[in-house]
Amino acid sequence: MAAVVLVAAPASGQGKTTVACALARLHARRGARVRAFKCGPDFLDPQWLALASGASVDTLDLWINGEADCAARLAQAAAEAELVVVEGVMGLYDGEPSAADLAQRFGLPVLAVIDAAKMAATFGALVHGLRSWRELRWAGVLANRVGGARHAAMLQAALPPEAGWAGALPADGRFALPERHLGLSAAGELPDALTRLDAAADALASTPLGARALADWPQWVPPPVAAPAAPQRRLDGRRIAVAHDAAFAFVYPANLQTLHALGAETVFFSPLAGDALPDCDAVWLPGGYPELHAEALAARRDLAAQLAAHLAADRPVWAECGGMMALAETLVDGQGRQHRLWGLLPGRAVLGQRVAALGPHCLVFGRGELRGHSFHWSRFETGLVAALHTEPARAGAGLPLPPGEPVYELGALKASWFHPWFASSPELTARLFSPGALA
Repeated sequence: MAAVVLVAAPASGQGKTTVACALARLHARRGARVRAFKCGPDFLDPQWLALASGASVDTLDLWINGEADCAARLAQAAAEAELVVVEGVMGLYDGEPSAADLAQRFGLPVLAVIDAAKMAATFGALVHGLRSWRELRWAGVLANRVGGARHAAMLQAALPPEAGWAGALPADGRFALPERHLGLSAAGELPDALTRLDAAADALASTPLGARALADWPQWVPPPVAAPAAPQRRLDGRRIAVAHDAAFAFVYPANLQTLHALGAETVFFSPLAGDALPDCDAVWLPGGYPELHAEALAARRDLAAQLAAHLAADRPVWAECGGMMALAETLVDGQGRQHRLWGLLPGRAVLGQRVAALGPHCLVFGRGELRGHSFHWSRFETGLVAALHTEPARAGAGLPLPPGEPVYELGALKASWFHPWFASSPELTARLFSPGALA
Protein backbone atom coordinates (compact mmCIF):
# COMPACT_ATOMS: atom_id res chain seq x y z
CA MET A 1 0.00 0.00 0.00
CA ALA A 2 1.02 3.61 -0.54
CA ALA A 3 -0.29 7.12 -0.10
CA VAL A 4 -1.86 8.14 -3.42
CA VAL A 5 -3.21 11.53 -4.48
CA LEU A 6 -4.58 12.88 -7.75
CA VAL A 7 -3.72 16.57 -8.10
CA ALA A 8 -6.52 18.28 -10.05
CA ALA A 9 -7.82 21.80 -10.74
CA PRO A 10 -10.90 23.55 -12.10
CA ALA A 11 -9.04 24.44 -15.33
CA SER A 12 -5.67 24.43 -17.03
CA GLY A 13 -3.17 27.04 -15.85
CA GLN A 14 -4.08 26.80 -12.15
CA GLY A 15 -0.70 25.41 -11.10
CA LYS A 16 -1.38 21.71 -10.72
CA THR A 17 1.90 20.71 -12.42
CA THR A 18 3.86 22.91 -10.01
CA VAL A 19 2.05 21.48 -6.99
CA ALA A 20 2.29 17.87 -8.17
CA CYS A 21 6.03 18.32 -8.79
CA ALA A 22 6.53 20.14 -5.48
CA LEU A 23 4.79 17.33 -3.59
CA ALA A 24 6.86 14.67 -5.34
CA ARG A 25 10.10 16.60 -4.88
CA LEU A 26 9.43 17.37 -1.20
CA HIS A 27 8.95 13.73 -0.25
CA ALA A 28 11.71 12.44 -2.53
CA ARG A 29 14.10 14.81 -0.71
CA ARG A 30 12.86 13.39 2.59
CA GLY A 31 13.93 9.94 1.44
CA ALA A 32 10.58 8.50 0.37
CA ARG A 33 10.20 6.37 -2.72
CA VAL A 34 7.96 8.41 -5.02
CA ARG A 35 6.25 7.52 -8.29
CA ALA A 36 4.30 9.93 -10.46
CA PHE A 37 1.87 9.70 -13.36
CA LYS A 38 0.24 12.15 -15.73
CA CYS A 39 -3.45 11.80 -16.52
CA GLY A 40 -4.07 11.95 -20.25
CA PRO A 41 -1.57 11.97 -23.12
CA ASP A 42 1.31 14.38 -22.48
CA PHE A 43 5.05 14.48 -23.18
CA LEU A 44 6.11 17.63 -21.30
CA ASP A 45 4.55 17.47 -17.82
CA PRO A 46 5.96 13.94 -17.33
CA GLN A 47 9.48 15.32 -17.82
CA TRP A 48 8.98 17.68 -14.86
CA LEU A 49 7.36 14.94 -12.77
CA ALA A 50 10.25 12.59 -13.53
CA LEU A 51 12.78 15.21 -12.46
CA ALA A 52 10.83 15.81 -9.24
CA SER A 53 10.26 12.18 -8.33
CA GLY A 54 13.50 10.68 -9.58
CA ALA A 55 11.62 7.94 -11.43
CA SER A 56 10.21 7.32 -14.89
CA VAL A 57 6.69 8.69 -15.46
CA ASP A 58 3.91 7.04 -17.45
CA THR A 59 0.64 8.52 -18.63
CA LEU A 60 -2.77 7.15 -17.60
CA ASP A 61 -5.80 7.42 -19.86
CA LEU A 62 -8.79 5.10 -19.48
CA TRP A 63 -9.40 5.08 -23.25
CA ILE A 64 -5.90 5.22 -24.73
CA ASN A 65 -4.21 2.89 -22.23
CA GLY A 66 -7.33 0.94 -21.38
CA GLU A 67 -8.58 0.31 -17.86
CA ALA A 68 -6.50 -2.83 -17.32
CA ASP A 69 -3.26 -1.09 -18.31
CA CYS A 70 -3.99 1.86 -15.98
CA ALA A 71 -4.80 -0.50 -13.11
CA ALA A 72 -1.62 -2.53 -13.61
CA ARG A 73 0.63 0.55 -13.72
CA LEU A 74 -0.98 2.09 -10.62
CA ALA A 75 -0.78 -1.20 -8.70
CA GLN A 76 2.89 -1.68 -9.56
CA ALA A 77 3.72 1.88 -8.52
CA ALA A 78 1.85 1.49 -5.20
CA ALA A 79 3.78 -1.71 -4.51
CA GLU A 80 7.13 -0.01 -5.15
CA ALA A 81 6.63 3.43 -3.61
CA GLU A 82 5.46 5.15 -0.46
CA LEU A 83 3.84 8.03 -2.36
CA VAL A 84 2.15 8.00 -5.76
CA VAL A 85 1.27 11.39 -7.28
CA VAL A 86 -1.07 11.51 -10.29
CA GLU A 87 -1.32 14.87 -12.03
CA GLY A 88 -4.70 15.53 -13.63
CA VAL A 89 -5.41 17.05 -17.03
CA MET A 90 -7.24 20.30 -17.82
CA GLY A 91 -10.10 20.73 -15.33
CA LEU A 92 -11.12 17.92 -12.98
CA TYR A 93 -14.21 17.05 -15.03
CA ASP A 94 -12.91 17.98 -18.48
CA GLY A 95 -12.35 15.42 -21.21
CA GLU A 96 -13.71 12.00 -22.03
CA PRO A 97 -12.40 10.29 -19.97
CA SER A 98 -11.58 12.96 -17.39
CA ALA A 99 -9.30 13.03 -14.38
CA ALA A 100 -12.47 12.58 -12.30
CA ASP A 101 -13.25 9.39 -14.22
CA LEU A 102 -9.83 8.02 -13.34
CA ALA A 103 -10.17 9.06 -9.69
CA GLN A 104 -13.63 7.54 -9.39
CA ARG A 105 -12.72 4.29 -11.13
CA PHE A 106 -9.74 3.60 -8.86
CA GLY A 107 -10.77 5.42 -5.68
CA LEU A 108 -7.92 7.97 -5.90
CA PRO A 109 -8.18 10.85 -3.37
CA VAL A 110 -8.42 14.22 -5.14
CA LEU A 111 -6.42 17.28 -4.09
CA ALA A 112 -7.77 20.40 -5.79
CA VAL A 113 -5.36 23.21 -6.69
CA ILE A 114 -7.12 26.53 -7.31
CA ASP A 115 -5.64 29.81 -8.53
CA ALA A 116 -7.14 32.11 -5.89
CA ALA A 117 -5.32 35.29 -6.95
CA LYS A 118 -8.48 37.28 -7.67
CA MET A 119 -11.10 35.77 -5.38
CA ALA A 120 -12.14 35.47 -1.76
CA ALA A 121 -15.47 33.88 -0.69
CA THR A 122 -16.07 32.59 -4.23
CA PHE A 123 -13.20 30.21 -3.47
CA GLY A 124 -15.58 28.31 -1.18
CA ALA A 125 -18.28 28.11 -3.84
CA LEU A 126 -15.80 26.77 -6.38
CA VAL A 127 -14.56 24.11 -3.96
CA HIS A 128 -18.16 23.16 -3.14
CA GLY A 129 -18.87 22.63 -6.83
CA LEU A 130 -15.78 20.50 -7.39
CA ARG A 131 -16.58 18.34 -4.35
CA SER A 132 -20.28 17.86 -5.00
CA TRP A 133 -20.53 17.57 -8.78
CA ARG A 134 -19.77 13.87 -8.50
CA GLU A 135 -19.02 11.53 -5.65
CA LEU A 136 -15.24 11.45 -5.33
CA ARG A 137 -12.81 10.61 -2.59
CA TRP A 138 -11.60 14.02 -1.40
CA ALA A 139 -8.09 14.83 -0.13
CA GLY A 140 -8.40 18.61 0.31
CA VAL A 141 -7.81 21.91 -1.45
CA LEU A 142 -4.67 24.03 -1.87
CA ALA A 143 -4.95 27.72 -2.76
CA ASN A 144 -2.37 28.89 -5.27
CA ARG A 145 -0.99 32.37 -6.11
CA VAL A 146 -2.24 33.80 -2.83
CA GLY A 147 -1.46 37.42 -1.97
CA GLY A 148 -0.45 36.95 1.67
CA ALA A 149 -1.47 35.69 5.11
CA ARG A 150 -4.64 37.81 5.28
CA HIS A 151 -5.75 36.62 1.84
CA ALA A 152 -5.09 33.01 2.85
CA ALA A 153 -7.17 33.46 6.00
CA MET A 154 -10.09 34.79 3.94
CA LEU A 155 -9.91 31.78 1.64
CA GLN A 156 -9.75 29.30 4.48
CA ALA A 157 -12.72 31.00 6.19
CA ALA A 158 -14.80 30.41 3.04
CA LEU A 159 -14.42 26.64 3.42
CA PRO A 160 -16.26 24.19 5.66
CA PRO A 161 -13.89 21.98 7.71
CA GLU A 162 -14.71 18.91 5.63
CA ALA A 163 -13.30 20.61 2.52
CA GLY A 164 -9.82 19.94 3.88
CA TRP A 165 -7.79 23.16 3.84
CA ALA A 166 -4.31 22.10 2.68
CA GLY A 167 -2.74 25.55 2.81
CA ALA A 168 -1.69 28.26 0.38
CA LEU A 169 1.19 28.97 -1.98
CA PRO A 170 2.22 32.50 -3.02
CA ALA A 171 2.69 33.74 -6.54
CA ASP A 172 6.46 33.39 -6.89
CA GLY A 173 8.53 33.54 -10.04
CA ARG A 174 11.20 31.37 -8.43
CA PHE A 175 9.12 28.26 -9.00
CA ALA A 176 7.12 29.25 -12.07
CA LEU A 177 7.37 26.70 -14.88
CA PRO A 178 7.83 28.50 -18.24
CA GLU A 179 5.54 27.74 -21.17
CA ARG A 180 5.57 27.90 -24.97
CA HIS A 181 3.46 26.40 -27.77
CA LEU A 182 2.45 22.78 -27.04
CA GLY A 183 2.72 23.35 -23.26
CA LEU A 184 5.49 23.71 -20.72
CA SER A 185 9.09 24.16 -21.73
CA ALA A 186 10.98 20.88 -21.53
CA ALA A 187 12.58 20.34 -18.13
CA GLY A 188 15.85 19.15 -19.66
CA GLU A 189 16.33 22.44 -21.52
CA LEU A 190 16.37 24.63 -18.41
CA PRO A 191 19.59 24.67 -16.38
CA ASP A 192 17.67 25.82 -13.29
CA ALA A 193 14.82 23.28 -13.58
CA LEU A 194 15.69 21.45 -10.36
CA THR A 195 16.24 24.76 -8.55
CA ARG A 196 12.70 25.76 -9.50
CA LEU A 197 11.32 22.48 -8.18
CA ASP A 198 13.28 22.82 -4.94
CA ALA A 199 11.87 26.33 -4.45
CA ALA A 200 8.35 24.99 -4.96
CA ALA A 201 9.01 22.12 -2.55
CA ASP A 202 10.36 24.56 0.05
CA ALA A 203 7.21 26.65 -0.23
CA LEU A 204 4.98 23.59 0.03
CA ALA A 205 6.82 22.38 3.13
CA SER A 206 5.39 25.28 5.15
CA THR A 207 1.77 24.37 4.33
CA PRO A 208 -0.42 21.85 6.18
CA LEU A 209 -0.13 19.59 3.13
CA GLY A 210 3.66 19.72 3.17
CA ALA A 211 3.86 19.24 6.93
CA ARG A 212 1.78 16.06 6.84
CA ALA A 213 3.81 12.87 7.20
CA LEU A 214 3.09 10.16 4.66
CA ALA A 215 2.20 7.78 7.50
CA ASP A 216 -0.75 10.04 8.29
CA TRP A 217 -2.16 9.94 4.74
CA PRO A 218 -4.99 7.53 3.90
CA GLN A 219 -3.45 4.46 2.34
CA TRP A 220 -4.64 3.37 -1.10
CA VAL A 221 -5.37 -0.29 -1.72
CA PRO A 222 -5.04 -1.12 -5.41
CA PRO A 223 -7.70 -3.28 -7.07
CA PRO A 224 -6.71 -6.83 -7.94
CA VAL A 225 -5.23 -6.92 -11.43
CA ALA A 226 -4.19 -9.74 -13.72
CA ALA A 227 -0.65 -9.67 -15.01
CA PRO A 228 -0.66 -8.53 -18.66
CA ALA A 229 0.18 -11.22 -21.17
CA ALA A 230 3.63 -10.93 -22.70
CA PRO A 231 3.43 -10.03 -26.41
CA GLN A 232 4.82 -12.30 -29.08
CA ARG A 233 8.40 -11.31 -29.81
CA ARG A 234 7.67 -10.09 -33.34
CA LEU A 235 10.75 -7.82 -33.33
CA ASP A 236 13.16 -10.38 -31.92
CA GLY A 237 16.73 -9.57 -32.92
CA ARG A 238 15.78 -6.25 -34.54
CA ARG A 239 17.74 -3.11 -33.72
CA ILE A 240 15.74 0.12 -33.74
CA ALA A 241 17.54 3.48 -33.83
CA VAL A 242 15.59 6.16 -31.94
CA ALA A 243 16.28 9.86 -32.52
CA HIS A 244 16.44 11.48 -29.09
CA ASP A 245 17.37 15.08 -28.29
CA ALA A 246 15.65 18.45 -27.88
CA ALA A 247 14.19 18.21 -31.40
CA PHE A 248 12.88 14.64 -30.91
CA ALA A 249 12.01 14.46 -27.22
CA PHE A 250 8.43 13.15 -27.24
CA VAL A 251 8.93 9.52 -26.27
CA TYR A 252 6.78 7.61 -23.82
CA PRO A 253 8.96 5.37 -21.62
CA ALA A 254 6.20 2.77 -21.93
CA ASN A 255 6.62 2.78 -25.71
CA LEU A 256 10.28 1.83 -25.34
CA GLN A 257 9.27 -0.88 -22.89
CA THR A 258 6.83 -2.27 -25.46
CA LEU A 259 9.53 -2.40 -28.12
CA HIS A 260 11.79 -4.27 -25.71
CA ALA A 261 8.97 -6.68 -24.82
CA LEU A 262 8.59 -7.35 -28.56
CA GLY A 263 12.25 -8.41 -28.59
CA ALA A 264 13.77 -5.28 -30.13
CA GLU A 265 16.98 -3.59 -29.06
CA THR A 266 16.81 0.23 -29.04
CA VAL A 267 19.75 2.56 -29.53
CA PHE A 268 19.54 6.35 -29.26
CA PHE A 269 21.17 8.89 -31.54
CA SER A 270 21.05 12.69 -31.58
CA PRO A 271 20.66 14.48 -34.91
CA LEU A 272 21.38 17.81 -33.16
CA ALA A 273 24.65 16.51 -31.71
CA GLY A 274 25.85 15.39 -35.15
CA ASP A 275 25.42 11.65 -34.55
CA ALA A 276 25.45 9.39 -37.57
CA LEU A 277 22.58 6.98 -38.10
CA PRO A 278 23.48 3.84 -36.09
CA ASP A 279 23.62 0.45 -37.73
CA CYS A 280 19.99 -0.66 -37.41
CA ASP A 281 17.06 -2.54 -38.89
CA ALA A 282 14.51 0.26 -38.37
CA VAL A 283 14.38 3.93 -37.36
CA TRP A 284 11.97 5.81 -35.11
CA LEU A 285 11.79 9.59 -35.48
CA PRO A 286 9.56 10.69 -32.57
CA GLY A 287 7.80 14.00 -32.11
CA GLY A 288 9.34 17.05 -30.52
CA TYR A 289 10.31 20.56 -31.57
CA PRO A 290 12.05 20.38 -34.95
CA GLU A 291 10.70 23.87 -35.70
CA LEU A 292 12.88 25.28 -32.89
CA HIS A 293 15.98 23.60 -34.31
CA ALA A 294 15.24 23.78 -38.03
CA GLU A 295 18.53 25.45 -38.97
CA ALA A 296 20.62 22.81 -37.21
CA LEU A 297 18.54 19.97 -38.67
CA ALA A 298 18.73 21.46 -42.16
CA ALA A 299 22.52 21.30 -41.92
CA ARG A 300 22.42 17.50 -41.44
CA ARG A 301 22.59 16.64 -45.13
CA ASP A 302 24.77 13.69 -44.15
CA LEU A 303 22.04 12.23 -41.95
CA ALA A 304 19.44 12.82 -44.68
CA ALA A 305 21.62 10.78 -47.06
CA GLN A 306 22.03 8.02 -44.47
CA LEU A 307 18.26 7.84 -43.96
CA ALA A 308 17.73 7.75 -47.73
CA ALA A 309 20.14 4.82 -48.02
CA HIS A 310 18.39 3.09 -45.12
CA LEU A 311 15.03 3.42 -46.91
CA ALA A 312 16.50 2.35 -50.24
CA ALA A 313 17.51 -0.90 -48.54
CA ASP A 314 13.82 -1.41 -47.66
CA ARG A 315 14.44 -0.82 -43.97
CA PRO A 316 11.50 0.82 -42.18
CA VAL A 317 11.28 4.33 -40.78
CA TRP A 318 8.39 5.35 -38.51
CA ALA A 319 8.13 9.16 -38.24
CA GLU A 320 5.51 10.70 -35.95
CA CYS A 321 4.53 14.35 -35.74
CA GLY A 322 7.79 16.33 -35.40
CA GLY A 323 9.65 13.38 -36.90
CA MET A 324 7.49 13.69 -40.00
CA MET A 325 8.21 17.44 -40.17
CA ALA A 326 11.95 16.79 -40.23
CA LEU A 327 11.53 14.54 -43.29
CA ALA A 328 9.70 17.22 -45.28
CA GLU A 329 11.30 19.07 -48.17
CA THR A 330 10.68 22.40 -46.43
CA LEU A 331 9.85 23.49 -42.89
CA VAL A 332 8.38 26.96 -42.27
CA ASP A 333 9.03 28.05 -38.68
CA GLY A 334 7.06 30.40 -36.44
CA GLN A 335 8.75 33.49 -37.93
CA GLY A 336 7.84 32.46 -41.46
CA ARG A 337 11.40 31.45 -42.34
CA GLN A 338 11.76 28.54 -44.75
CA HIS A 339 14.30 25.80 -44.08
CA ARG A 340 15.31 23.09 -46.49
CA LEU A 341 14.92 19.90 -44.48
CA TRP A 342 15.73 16.28 -45.27
CA GLY A 343 13.47 15.91 -48.32
CA LEU A 344 12.50 12.26 -47.87
CA LEU A 345 8.78 13.05 -47.74
CA PRO A 346 7.53 15.39 -50.49
CA GLY A 347 5.75 18.37 -48.99
CA ARG A 348 6.01 21.39 -46.73
CA ALA A 349 5.53 21.49 -42.93
CA VAL A 350 4.22 24.86 -41.76
CA LEU A 351 4.04 25.90 -38.10
CA GLY A 352 0.73 27.64 -37.41
CA GLN A 353 -0.30 30.18 -34.78
CA ARG A 354 -2.83 27.97 -33.00
CA VAL A 355 -3.66 24.34 -32.33
CA ALA A 356 -4.35 22.47 -35.58
CA ALA A 357 -5.46 19.18 -34.02
CA LEU A 358 -5.95 17.85 -30.51
CA GLY A 359 -7.58 14.69 -29.23
CA PRO A 360 -7.52 10.91 -28.97
CA HIS A 361 -7.34 8.83 -32.15
CA CYS A 362 -6.97 5.20 -33.12
CA LEU A 363 -5.40 3.66 -36.20
CA VAL A 364 -7.30 0.63 -37.43
CA PHE A 365 -5.50 -1.83 -39.69
CA GLY A 366 -4.63 -5.49 -39.74
CA ARG A 367 -6.67 -7.25 -37.08
CA GLY A 368 -6.85 -4.55 -34.45
CA GLU A 369 -6.45 -0.91 -33.52
CA LEU A 370 -3.56 1.12 -32.25
CA ARG A 371 -4.71 3.87 -29.86
CA GLY A 372 -3.06 7.19 -29.22
CA HIS A 373 -3.55 10.89 -29.72
CA SER A 374 -2.89 13.90 -31.92
CA PHE A 375 -1.64 17.32 -30.82
CA HIS A 376 0.08 19.72 -33.19
CA TRP A 377 0.13 23.34 -34.31
CA SER A 378 1.54 22.62 -37.76
CA ARG A 379 0.06 21.53 -41.06
CA PHE A 380 1.61 19.37 -43.77
CA GLU A 381 1.09 20.46 -47.36
CA THR A 382 1.73 17.56 -49.74
CA GLY A 383 0.49 15.96 -52.91
CA LEU A 384 0.82 12.52 -51.36
CA VAL A 385 -2.37 10.53 -50.92
CA ALA A 386 -2.72 9.06 -47.45
CA ALA A 387 -2.62 5.28 -47.27
CA LEU A 388 -4.74 5.30 -44.11
CA HIS A 389 -6.44 7.73 -41.77
CA THR A 390 -6.77 7.53 -38.02
CA GLU A 391 -10.23 7.59 -36.48
CA PRO A 392 -10.96 10.27 -33.85
CA ALA A 393 -12.36 8.76 -30.67
CA ARG A 394 -14.90 11.41 -29.80
CA ALA A 395 -15.85 15.05 -30.16
CA GLY A 396 -18.09 15.70 -27.14
CA ALA A 397 -21.86 15.77 -26.94
CA GLY A 398 -23.46 17.16 -30.08
CA LEU A 399 -20.15 18.10 -31.73
CA PRO A 400 -18.97 16.79 -35.10
CA LEU A 401 -15.99 14.51 -35.10
CA PRO A 402 -12.69 16.13 -36.13
CA PRO A 403 -10.98 14.73 -39.21
CA GLY A 404 -8.72 11.74 -38.89
CA GLU A 405 -4.97 12.13 -39.24
CA PRO A 406 -3.41 10.95 -42.52
CA VAL A 407 -0.86 8.16 -42.46
CA TYR A 408 1.55 8.38 -45.39
CA GLU A 409 3.47 5.45 -46.82
CA LEU A 410 6.31 5.93 -49.26
CA GLY A 411 8.26 2.75 -49.76
CA ALA A 412 9.56 1.70 -46.34
CA LEU A 413 8.67 5.09 -44.83
CA LYS A 414 5.56 5.45 -42.67
CA ALA A 415 4.68 8.89 -41.27
CA SER A 416 1.81 10.63 -39.51
CA TRP A 417 0.88 13.31 -36.98
CA PHE A 418 -0.48 10.46 -34.86
CA HIS A 419 1.27 9.59 -31.56
CA PRO A 420 0.51 5.90 -30.84
CA TRP A 421 0.53 4.28 -27.40
CA PHE A 422 2.42 1.12 -28.35
CA ALA A 423 1.10 -0.98 -25.47
CA SER A 424 -2.47 -0.66 -26.83
CA SER A 425 -1.48 -3.12 -29.57
CA PRO A 426 2.05 -4.55 -29.54
CA GLU A 427 1.18 -6.60 -32.62
CA LEU A 428 0.36 -3.52 -34.70
CA THR A 429 3.31 -1.63 -33.22
CA ALA A 430 5.57 -4.32 -34.63
CA ARG A 431 4.10 -3.60 -38.08
CA LEU A 432 5.31 0.03 -37.85
CA PHE A 433 8.90 -1.20 -37.58
CA SER A 434 8.68 -4.11 -40.03
CA PRO A 435 8.98 -4.19 -43.82
CA GLY A 436 5.71 -4.11 -45.72
CA ALA A 437 2.81 -1.73 -46.04
CA LEU A 438 0.21 -1.12 -43.34
CA ALA A 439 -2.70 -0.64 -45.72
